[in-house]
Amino acid sequence: MDIRAILAGLAFALMWSSAFTSARIIVADASPLAALTLRYLISGLLGVAIARALGQSWHLTRAQWRATIVFGILQNAVYLGLNFVAMQTIEASVAAIIASTMPLLVALAGWLFLKEMLPPLGIAGLIAGILGVGLIMGTRITGGVDLDGLLLCGIGVVALTVATLAVRGATSGGNFLMIVGLQMLVGCAALALATVLFETPHLSPSWPLLAAFIYTTLVPGLAATFVWFWLVNRIGATRAATFHFLNPFLGVAIAAVLLGEQLGALDMIGVAVIALGILAVQLSRQKAA
Repeated sequence: MDIRAILAGLAFALMWSSAFTSARIIVADASPLAALTLRYLISGLLGVAIARALGQSWHLTRAQWRATIVFGILQNAVYLGLNFVAMQTIEASVAAIIASTMPLLVALAGWLFLKEMLPPLGIAGLIAGILGVGLIMGTRITGGVDLDGLLLCGIGVVALTVATLAVRGATSGGNFLMIVGLQMLVGCAALALATVLFETPHLSPSWPLLAAFIYTTLVPGLAATFVWFWLVNRIGATRAATFHFLNPFLGVAIAAVLLGEQLGALDMIGVAVIALGILAVQLSRQKAA
């Protein structure tokens, strides 16, 4: 793995992890589905416009269109839509911890349903990750966390897992930014329908809301997705996913610094165990591959 890939992986982990804090700020002053719909509209149009300016094509292969639609609906609409709704009642750090279990769920699903080999180190990582999540969620549940919010985040990470498994093997063919932009627009269309059906939009204008919206639109929304696709095409999905082990640490750290969310000793132990579990799983899958 070269230095450019390492730096890209670190940048992706930081941007991805920061999205939960910016989302928490947004949903405090705006309706979640409507805000996310507008975010994807802006991000998608910017992505497509920049891609066209760079000479990228929207004439995708059938596999690319399938991956774009599946990922746009399951990740952008279902996963992030449910997380935005959930963060009206749960902390950003909790949502980040649940979302960071995605690599564990991908490995588990591949092992159980796709008959993929998982070495002993990977199995140990899965067990560690599950124990870490159980430790954190146990303390949060006894502390009175909103169970409906937890459930929405849980459904969201399952949708993200299915999306990740469904699009494996589909490549961008060099149209990195075009595919990112089109995925955003697919998510925008799905969320616009959900907004009409399930939400009465509201808005309380504030400077934190504006700053968080601009940031989440351009950085986690557009830049992080582009960096991820670039990284996957450069070093492969298995090796790129190793950087996910940083997400539990970064997610809770950013929420603690910017939102003042409190973390107890058991929370920190759980985060460390989850991160080590993710790292063990990804290293074992990398070795097997």
